[in-house]
Amino acid sequence: MRLKNKVAIITGGGGDIGRVTALRFAEEGASIMVTDLNEDACVKTVNMVRENGGNADYIITNMTDSQEVENMVTKTIDLYGKINILFNNAGVGSGGEKKLPDVSLEQWQKVLDTNITGVFLGLKYIIPKMESGSSIINTASIAGIKGQKLISAYSASKSSVIALTKAVSKEFGRQNIRVNAVAPGIIDTSMVTHWKETKKWPLLSTANSLKRIGTPEEVANAVLFLASDEASFITGETLVVDGGTLNQ
Repeated sequence: MRLKNKVAIITGGGGDIGRVTALRFAEEGASIMVTDLNEDACVKTVNMVRENGGNADYIITNMTDSQEVENMVTKTIDLYGKINILFNNAGVGSGGEKKLPDVSLEQWQKVLDTNITGVFLGLKYIIPKMESGSSIINTASIAGIKGQKLISAYSASKSSVIALTKAVSKEFGRQNIRVNAVAPGIIDTSMVTHWKETKKWPLLSTANSLKRIGTPEEVANAVLFLASDEASFITGETLVVDGGTLNQ
């Protein structure tokens, strides 16, 4: 088992990628703390892990609230005694395609608060509790690498995640805490449901070398690799999981 006796926090653990990653981590021996704003989604993830013989619990957490994040860390330590892995995965989409002048300040702030401030707070409160050999994986996006028109706030937030990943990896490398990111392309999750109803979908769904969209399982496997000792000499990197979209 690649994560035997490890304890992992998965933020956004009620979503598609977070849930599948929780299942994969548990299969590899980790105990899981699932966090999300949606309690029903958290319960579903925890129940699925337990039904598969894994160990999991949950706490409702707003990752933009420092007190709630701190409470999440405290509860995890109280329950499991340590934290070895953080999958900093909570995030939101752009809220629809808009040209920059049409993006409201409220919309801009919501995306940035969730996608980058939430990641920052996870790092801020969890890293001090980690021991040597721990691993952090932040969720970025290929939009943060190439920039994507009409979703400027989302692109900016995910680009910030990539830069933050590099910066923090340099700060904590001497403590042997690795910090990496994954950058998914178009993945078959609820975040792309609205795209499936547009005329763009036939093009979007095949706009990569493999000519298909990815699955949450494929992202989860990449996250698992980065979390495991198999990636013990990898830090500060962003692993692109996009079927070759950036190569087009």
